[in-house]
Amino acid sequence: MEDFQFFIEVLVGGLLSGVMYSLVAIGFVLIYKTSGVLNFAQGSLLLFAALTFVSLLERGVPFVAALAIVFALMALLGTIIERAVLRPLVNQPPITLFMATLGLSFVIEGVAQLLWGAQVHGLDLGIEDTPFEVAGVLISQFDLFAAGVAGAMVALFTVFFRYTRVGLAFRAVADDQFAALSVGLRLPRIWAIVWTASGVVALVAGLLWGARLGVQFSLSLIVLKALPVLVLGGFDSIAGAIVGGLLIGAIEKLSEVYIGPYFNGGIESWAAYVVALGFLLIRPAGLFGQKLVERA
Repeated sequence: MEDFQFFIEVLVGGLLSGVMYSLVAIGFVLIYKTSGVLNFAQGSLLLFAALTFVSLLERGVPFVAALAIVFALMALLGTIIERAVLRPLVNQPPITLFMATLGLSFVIEGVAQLLWGAQVHGLDLGIEDTPFEVAGVLISQFDLFAAGVAGAMVALFTVFFRYTRVGLAFRAVADDQFAALSVGLRLPRIWAIVWTASGVVALVAGLLWGARLGVQFSLSLIVLKALPVLVLGGFDSIAGAIVGGLLIGAIEKLSEVYIGPYFNGGIESWAAYVVALGFLLIRPAGLFGQKLVERA
């Protein structure tokens, strides 16, 4: 019974950690689904949001005011990126767009360092990272809070995409850009809204990861954790980002506890990539990704 409770405790911890990965992956999915761009700058947006927020707090700006300022700033930054980077490169090869977002990530990090410096900041959201017991299983309060935030965000996106005109336009563009153009939808407007939403997702993920790890420039590397999530769930599925995150979180924790001792530990950092590589060989589109069918 004790072994079973320990297994459940490790599994629950992994699932809750996976929710944090899903938050980062959702930002990728929003951009990729509408424009086909793998936005490697998502990690830098996450860093910029967290660093700006904590820097405003340290300068005496109230919490709510700082949150509103950064929210507006990330929405504006998303719009600027769409107009200055994506729009001029429409119809370019995917590798060109990827390299553009890669270069953009370094620009954003440089601007963040220029504005706020390179020192490490602590970020306190008022949620203690202490465990509490449920049926003999210890659960982190902060992880549970993060899971609640992720669930609320997914519910919000679901309502937005299903029941609003802009959301329906987004789904039309995601299904077929040429068909969307033929019925009069304005792709630049949709792209601007999606990049704005991606900036807001980066804000939420940045605050949660910043509170967990501290706000530092290595925070942008969290983007690498989202890649196995996208491979498993699919690059164009929000549901896939959630399921993929849960799977990757569970795989990391369980492999470290039960397989790690046979390899002298430390496999948590790379076990997910081994699984993702194997998954690419079996199901390249992911669990929920759309399979591309090309006809000659």
